[in-house]
Amino acid sequence: MTPRTSVSARFFMIVSLGTALTLTACGNTTQPQSASPTDSASASASVTGAPSPTSTAVYKPADAKGKAENVPVPVLPEAAKANTKEGVEAFARYWFQALSYAYETGDTEHWSPKTASQCVFCASLKKGLDSGYSKGRWLVGGKMTTPSIRALYKPDAPSQQVEIQTIQDQIDYFEADGSISQPPTPPSNSATVMIAVFESDAWKVSDLGLIQ
Repeated sequence: MTPRTSVSARFFMIVSLGTALTLTACGNTTQPQSASPTDSASASASVTGAPSPTSTAVYKPADAKGKAENVPVPVLPEAAKANTKEGVEAFARYWFQALSYAYETGDTEHWSPKTASQCVFCASLKKGLDSGYSKGRWLVGGKMTTPSIRALYKPDAPSQQVEIQTIQDQIDYFEADGSISQPPTPPSNSATVMIAVFESDAWKVSDLGLIQ
């Protein structure tokens, strides 16, 4: 099974300005009733010297009024650093999380370093993302999930093939003034194949395409 890097891959679709391209804390219930959570936190801070807890930024997805805010940054898991079947599967999951993050934010700094320059289709994706977020533009949607990942791992092989089910939300396109720049890209559910190589103790994507 070989990858096909046709721009008809719908789940990767970005079309912008002539560029067509087809991711509980448990409360302490043993506190005396007379001590409020605020009092307890203040007392703890005075004893340990630790700062009082502060509220965390709330994730806000993009909408017709503006870009996404406080999007959780994907973190490469330790498992994804191993040259094993489990390692390349964990890497593939992270790679799509980083791509999903790029769709939501326009920031490809977590995704690009994990993508080899020879991946032509990947380069087209980046070009489309850069265009979609240039001059104040932004995208709404495009979030990606990978419910199924299966590596056809072969020890000592120069590259590894990973089959992935990729689901992507609808993408809407907005200009800097809030106007709609083009028709939306519909949601999709696709089967893809990733070719990954392990070099310098790290995985990179060298090719990507649809499974026929």
